[in-house]
Amino acid sequence: MIWLIGNKGMLGTELSLLFAERGLDFVGTDREIDITDPAALEAFTNVKQAEGRHINWIVNCAGYTAVDKAEDDVETCRRLNVDGPGNIAALADKLHARFIHISTDYVFGTYNKPFSTGAREKRPYLEADDTNPIGVYAASKRDGEVRVMENTSGAYVIRTSWLYGKYGNNFVTTMLRLMRERDTVSVVNDQRGSPTWAYDLADAIFKLIDAVEHPIRLAPPPHNIPSFGIYHYTNDGDTTWFDFACAIYQKARELGLLTKDCEVKPCSSAEYPSKVTRPDYSVLDKERIRNEIRILIPTWEESLEKFLKELKK
Repeated sequence: MIWLIGNKGMLGTELSLLFAERGLDFVGTDREIDITDPAALEAFTNVKQAEGRHINWIVNCAGYTAVDKAEDDVETCRRLNVDGPGNIAALADKLHARFIHISTDYVFGTYNKPFSTGAREKRPYLEADDTNPIGVYAASKRDGEVRVMENTSGAYVIRTSWLYGKYGNNFVTTMLRLMRERDTVSVVNDQRGSPTWAYDLADAIFKLIDAVEHPIRLAPPPHNIPSFGIYHYTNDGDTTWFDFACAIYQKARELGLLTKDCEVKPCSSAEYPSKVTRPDYSVLDKERIRNEIRILIPTWEESLEKFLKELKK
């Protein structure tokens, strides 16, 4: 059985629907089980075991995600992003369960990789690259990864970026709202990353579980079980927030989701007030997950169009 923690958030809701649709045996919990309390976590597993339901996977979608607010709420942020995942990992180890934990591109902060000889282009981050978090939230996510790896040898940590979907506030739905309300919107044009549809990430998580449970389905051979460790998953390609907003506007107009004109203007990060410096470049290399579970990763443009069509329905 799979225990899905944080099942009411944007990604957790997508996973709940997908697991149910594909016939997986799972149970979902949210804030009713305090992940910062090891006793509460263990009590829940005891109840499930008494019911004859053994937990062999735990997927953690819970966490503190208010990046700016974290600067003034350090203790809560670190309890949810460091202590909580560490507690779950320790329990997973005790249960001999595999653990999937969701992390973020924020662990890399400002781009600080050396340029290769003669080259002046940035390259996507590899899983093994040094982290460089900026701010309380980013540091908590990096420290959460470390705690997970310390507390269990059976973890898959999946870093993602620029997540959006139907079941929570996010950049796409915010842009659609502002474009309906205003004649102009200004969007930063000096931060580059990869938008990721929550449904696609949920599908990748399902395929990771399936690849471990049923490696023979992987084709062609060899049928190796994906190794534990850190993975990156985003939609393919990269863009700036400004160009992402322009694509949202253009496609939403084509689909009739927007019925009025709105001008999208570029601005710099310096013009956008924020307590925390966002990563200026956080494109993630995805070759490891692509190779280990043999998946095709949609481009961000393809997935944005599918998402907007879903909204129209």
